[in-house]
Amino acid sequence: MGKWPALDKIDMLDRPKDDDDYERQLKKLQNRLLDLQVHHLRTGGRAIMGFDGWDAAGKGGLIERAIYGLEPRSTHVWRIGAPTKDEQGRHYLWRFWQRLPTPGNWAIFDRTWYGRVLVERIEGFCTKDEWKRAYREINEFEKQLADDGVRIVKLLVHVSADEQKKRMIDRLSDPHKRYKIGLEDFRNIAKRKQYLEAYDEMLEKTDTDHAPWHVIATDHKKAARLAGLKVLVDDLSRGVRITEQELDPAVADAANKLWGWKPDTKK
Repeated sequence: MGKWPALDKIDMLDRPKDDDDYERQLKKLQNRLLDLQVHHLRTGGRAIMGFDGWDAAGKGGLIERAIYGLEPRSTHVWRIGAPTKDEQGRHYLWRFWQRLPTPGNWAIFDRTWYGRVLVERIEGFCTKDEWKRAYREINEFEKQLADDGVRIVKLLVHVSADEQKKRMIDRLSDPHKRYKIGLEDFRNIAKRKQYLEAYDEMLEKTDTDHAPWHVIATDHKKAARLAGLKVLVDDLSRGVRITEQELDPAVADAANKLWGWKPDTKK
């Protein structure tokens, strides 16, 4: 298990040197993610990326940059909200089992199964015994997936209270952003101390070798996006050797017969 500093005491990230530097780094990381996805498409690999954290911490922007340029049919983004009528009354992990990736696919969760030990814990949607038991259940859930060959990357996006307030006021002030804010956001913000305690306990109890946590400080959005994408690249690259795909001779022969095309043997 990891040893984490109190969440509100982690170091905030330095900004990129300038916009050009940011764009260069961003493009490099996005291209690497595409290479890794193609590798999984070829080999039948599966990956789960889970994003959790505070409202207005930049989780959506990070996910948007992560999926930019990926092969869309093999990339599934699941936005997790309150359980539907069909999901209510079932074990809380049931709806996540339904969304696990098939071979060659990636599943990205915008909020995760950790809701049981976060919002459900704090809002009283489950009993104390239930959320305490959930740490073991979640660790077992992730271990089963890892043992079955699924890559798991978990990111917790953290924003300071002052920066969160600025972003929330920006949403209130901009008619095009008001859809992002609701009464539940203010209820959550008012309980920041309780959420800090829940996040800290979650990190301590569910940071494992097969599914470690990565905390991304997001007061500087561009720095956070680069840091988050680097985590994805590093974790998904572990033990992977990217090789150029060989041309199927039958495909080359079909192209030759139809168009007279031949592969360039000078390369």
